[in-house]
Amino acid sequence: MFSLTQIVVALSFSLGYTLAFDGDITYYTPGLGSCGETNTETDKVVAMSPSQFSTIPDLCGKTITIEMGDKNTTAKVVDKCPACDANSIDVSPAVFTDLTPLDTGRAKISWSVDG
Repeated sequence: MFSLTQIVVALSFSLGYTLAFDGDITYYTPGLGSCGETNTETDKVVAMSPSQFSTIPDLCGKTITIEMGDKNTTAKVVDKCPACDANSIDVSPAVFTDLTPLDTGRAKISWSVDG
């Protein structure tokens, strides 16, 4: 049985709509991710919450666009973030510093899955 959220997400992708999510952004040191890739701090990558992996089909390898104020950047989904709330993300330092200095630690963002 599918949840209403899964149905809405699947329909939005099939119809070409973009869903935007609001949450927190933090950063981590990437390594071997749950999608099977090894990445470093200089790669533009993101770890998503387990709930996003269960809601968005084939999330590994997709690109997301992240917005914070008048700044934006993109990142490739390569890992899960078990400690992240449903709409929050954990990114590499390369992605985080596109939006704000590392000493910010945590910030509010909006993000969407591309294509």
